[in-house]
Amino acid sequence: QVQLVESGGGLVQPGGSLRLSCVASGLTFNIYRMGWYRQAPGKQRELVATISSGDSTNYADSVKGRFTISRDNAKNTVILQMNSLEPEDTAVYYCKADRLFTTAYTFWGQGTQVTVSL
Repeated sequence: QVQLVESGGGLVQPGGSLRLSCVASGLTFNIYRMGWYRQAPGKQRELVATISSGDSTNYADSVKGRFTISRDNAKNTVILQMNSLEPEDTAVYYCKADRLFTTAYTFWGQGTQVTVSL
C-alpha cells in the first residue's frame, strides 16, 4: 500500500525555522510530482509548494523566498525547509504525491502540525 509519512512539525517562534520531511513508500517515487499543502483552522487546504519529477518547483506567493522544497529520490523523500516563519504559517502541513496526466494516482499523508507563536 502507498504511504506518505510526514515528520518535523512542532512549535517555533516567529522568525524561526523548521524542516519538514515526507517519506514515501509503495510507489515509484521518481515519477511522481510531490507537494506540500497546508490547512489552517477554519480554512481550506492550500498549496504551499510542489516539485516535479524533473525538479521544477512552484511556490505559493505567501511563502516564496522563505520556503524551499527539494527531493531525494534515492531516499523516497521530499523536504520542505521553512525559514522566517510567521504566525500565518500555522497549519497542518500535508505531503501529496500525484502524476501529471491523471488524477487516478493521488496520495496524501496524515499531516504534521506546525505552530508559529511566541
